This record gives sequence, structure tokens and C-alpha cells, in this order.
Amino acid sequence: MTPTKHILVIRLSAMGDVAMTVPVLLAVEEQYPELKISILTRDFFKPMFSQLSNVSVIEADVKGKHKGMIGLYRLHKELKALEIDAIADLHNVLRSNILRQYFKTSKIPFIQIDKGRAEKKALVAKTNKKFAPLPSTHQRYASVFEKLGYPLNLEESKLLKKESLKENTQKVVGIGTKTWIGIAPFAAFAGKMYPIASMEKVVSELNNTNRYKILLFGGGAKEKEELSKWEHNYDNAVNIAGKIDLSQELAVISQLDIMIAMDSGNAHLAAMYGIPTLTLWGVTHPYAGFYPFRQNENNALLSDKEKYPLIPTSIYGNKVPSGYDKVMETITPEMVLNKIEEILH
Repeated sequence: MTPTKHILVIRLSAMGDVAMTVPVLLAVEEQYPELKISILTRDFFKPMFSQLSNVSVIEADVKGKHKGMIGLYRLHKELKALEIDAIADLHNVLRSNILRQYFKTSKIPFIQIDKGRAEKKALVAKTNKKFAPLPSTHQRYASVFEKLGYPLNLEESKLLKKESLKENTQKVVGIGTKTWIGIAPFAAFAGKMYPIASMEKVVSELNNTNRYKILLFGGGAKEKEELSKWEHNYDNAVNIAGKIDLSQELAVISQLDIMIAMDSGNAHLAAMYGIPTLTLWGVTHPYAGFYPFRQNENNALLSDKEKYPLIPTSIYGNKVPSGYDKVMETITPEMVLNKIEEILH
């Protein structure tokens, strides 16, 4: 392939998957500084790329002007005007496939991620399960760049630097000398969410030591309500959900001493900054390739596979077989607390 100068990267959603592009794009920027990168994604995710000087964010307004076939054709025309030399599709979904069809006449190299659908299906199968580690999502992203002529070394790439907190953020979180523990207790699906009562026990015990500032992360209305209760009940807990924008939420994450999260977006946000991240796993499993970037393999607590041999039952946590709704109860609050201490010390 002829050398390219301007690459369009496509990754429209979800937060965790977009966050996983960051260490890969950092590697691209570091190893190929002459390249210009434009990433097509949701405008909401723009703050994730603020430290990448060679990366521009292009908003995909899929609910507005880029909605449907006509909207995607409009988007295609807007993208063509950017004089793109190659396209790295890190999403490979209906929308990006439609864009690929529109770009066919342009003869621009359009390489799509191999999601490994067949091997993932075998990993979660009930019978003839192939329980073995699959390539990580970061590796799958990197292989797209390799096919475009840009092999990457992810082992030595840099991570994002700490961000500074604005004055209003400092007022929300409060400044002090305590160790900062981030807790993101929610996930997109119940199959990979630690029981709320168990997580509250963890918060309660951490609070009782009076050694930690506990920063609570969440999104939806119900989540904010739950976190507000914890903030009210525990003196050392601070609910930041809905109080600051994503840019400052990332700044807070970058200052953490440790993040505790599910197999979810917040784990990947913390990993972008190299924050030690403890992940709790339910019916999903690190073998599917969604382990946070460059985290120690011991920074995880997995549900008991001996008791629940079908784990992983799902790639995304949305498929929970009968009798598997309580798998995460095999991870006790004591185990979580011990692991936090182990990682911190």
C-alpha cells in the first residue's frame, strides 16, 4: 500500500470501546508522528482525545443530520472533503458498513476490525466451549493499522498524563491528603454488575478507616440517586455523578490512586491514565479481550468458575442463563477490600 498521511478512524460508541482507542492512537501518534488522524465519534467523547495533538474529533450526529441513509451520505460527503488517504474502521457496524459502500467509488483503503465473532461465540458456548484467551480489543484495533501499513508496538506506548482540576471541581471533590479511591459500581447489564448491597459494604468499610476519599462515579438518574444516598451516609464519600462535565470527570480519574469498576467503561477510562484498576467480573470474562489496557492481570476478581462452569456466558453481560443471576455473590466484600489493600500497597 502507498504511504498515507491522513487516516480517518471510526469508532462511534460505546464509551469503553472509544476509551480503548486512546492508548492505540497514542501509539500511532508516537510511532508515526507525521500522520494526521481524524476520529469519527460522538461529540460527547471529545475530551478523551484532548492530549492527542495529532488527533482531531469529527462529530457523528447519528440522531440528527447524519441519521439514516441520507444522513450517512451527507456524512460521507463531509468526510470526503477532508482529503482522507485511508480509513480505519474500528467499529464494523451497520453505519460504518454503509459508509464503506459510499467510499467504494473513492478507491480509499477502508480496513475494518476483525471482531472475532466466531471465536467469541465459541468462548461463550454452553457446549464445546473453547475457553482460551482471545486477542485483546487493543490488539484488534492495532491490527487494523498494521493492515494499513502501520504496525504498532503497544507495549512501549505512553499513557495519558494527569489532568489538572478546575476550581469548581476542587470544590466538588474537596482537596486533602487522603488516598483517592474511585468506585464505579454500575454496568450496562446486570450480568456484570456487583450487587449494590455488597458494594455499599465495601464503601462502608473503606469509610470507617478514615484513610480514604471515596469518589463515586455513575450516569443515569437511578445511579445518581443511589450514589447520593451513599454520599449522605458516609462522610468520606463524594458523589461526582452529574456534578461536573466529562472533561473534569476525566481529570478526577487521572488523579485517583485506584479505580474499582466492573467490566465497564470507567475501567477503560482509568486505564488510559495508567491508574491501577481493580475490575470485578460476573458472567463476562477477561478472555473475551476487554481487560483494561496494560493492567496487572492480578488486578481482577472473577466470579467462581468452579461453581458456575458456563462462565463466560456472554461477551457483553446481557445473557444470563438460569441460575447464573447471583454469580457475583461469590466475590465477597472482604475479597474486594483485601484486593484494594494489596493493589495500594
